[in-house]
Amino acid sequence: MLFLPPQSQAAAAACTTLCCLCGVPMPPNAANTCAPCLRARVDVTEGAPRHAAVVHCPSCSSYLEPPRRWTRAAPESAELLQLLLRRVQRPIQRLGVTLTAADFVFTEPHSKRIMLRLRLRREVLPGRGVALERDHAVEFTVHDRLCDPCARARADPDQDQWCAVVQLRQRASHRRTLLHLEQRLAALGAAGSATRVDVTGAGGIDFFFASRSHAAGLVALIASLAPSRVADAARQLVSHDTKSNTYRHRHAFSVELCPVCRDDLVFLPREAVTDTLALLDASTHRVVNLGIKDYDRHRFEPSLTSRQLVEYVVLDIDPSPATGDATAARFGYRTTYVQVARASELGRTDAIVTVRTHLGHLQRPGDRALGYDLRGANANDLDGQSHCSPDAVLVKKIYEKGGDGDRIQEDGGRSNDHGVACIDEITMGIGGIDLDPCDEVELDELLEDLRI
Repeated sequence: MLFLPPQSQAAAAACTTLCCLCGVPMPPNAANTCAPCLRARVDVTEGAPRHAAVVHCPSCSSYLEPPRRWTRAAPESAELLQLLLRRVQRPIQRLGVTLTAADFVFTEPHSKRIMLRLRLRREVLPGRGVALERDHAVEFTVHDRLCDPCARARADPDQDQWCAVVQLRQRASHRRTLLHLEQRLAALGAAGSATRVDVTGAGGIDFFFASRSHAAGLVALIASLAPSRVADAARQLVSHDTKSNTYRHRHAFSVELCPVCRDDLVFLPREAVTDTLALLDASTHRVVNLGIKDYDRHRFEPSLTSRQLVEYVVLDIDPSPATGDATAARFGYRTTYVQVARASELGRTDAIVTVRTHLGHLQRPGDRALGYDLRGANANDLDGQSHCSPDAVLVKKIYEKGGDGDRIQEDGGRSNDHGVACIDEITMGIGGIDLDPCDEVELDELLEDLRI
């Protein structure tokens, strides 16, 4: 292909000249030579490499980037094309040739050959705008060699390239805390030194490390981010060299997250009062904090979870503050009595109940709220049976959708949309937890928690 300075169609049609080499009539150009003669005299691809070699690991399908970096790339992928172009780009640049396009040429998979078709461009007469382009084929010979991790794994299959594992679990009906913690760990890069991250079917994540100190650092970080119970590290003897008196062990750290999650209803024992878990007493509207050590001693489970919330309609409200409102006011609440009915039973006289709620500053007649129906709940908690349980416990107010189509924040009307990730970003975490269709509800609940 020949590139010439642009000229008008009228001027090109009005005058022609003869090629100085073959005498063929042609439009005039700065070289005074036709395109076939110019291509015959000037070789754009002269000096460009035609053969190169690339090292491939057949075990993990990665390619070597000298001196010691290995990059995984699929056949005829953009990553592989970029890696191969780095091998020939420097010699091409030294020739003063510009690379304008590149693509793969099909070769048999077992041929151990990768073919690239490059489009090279070079100026024939610098400063006059005359340039030539030509296709150039480069053949890469693939040499198989195991990368360092695969070579060590082949040499000692039992070693499996890890000596410490952190087993993160949350034994609850939902995985909202686990999903949220996974995003925090991914944002902090806490699993960057992990050799492998596996997602278990029981709703947990396993982090494998080549060093015990890296595993211990992750355990300390998890304990600082979420209430969790860390068991004593277990140790297993893998090998023992009697001549050099060396031992090789595998260490296992068990981290269990607290099963109590946001919006869960808990019947709190009377003696359990300390600091870490923030719990709201539905009867006195008093906020207490519970530490993980005290929680581990009492070991109470959620009686009802957020999946069992029921929608109520507020029928009437007593504007005068109820007894004990001074205690609730210190935490930003207002204690009042309201008449509510389940939205599914609206219109029935026996469905109306009067409850004492801490959301008196938010509720108005006609509003809707989410709460727990303790009359029809099946709670097998002995401590809960000993309490004077109300008919219902209101948890949060429901707001209508805003004009922009987004749901206004439910809890107290406070909204903060900064730092909220979409569902696709939430699912792309460290371990990439596989979610069932029913788990999409957990993602929606997690996004609502992140908006607060």
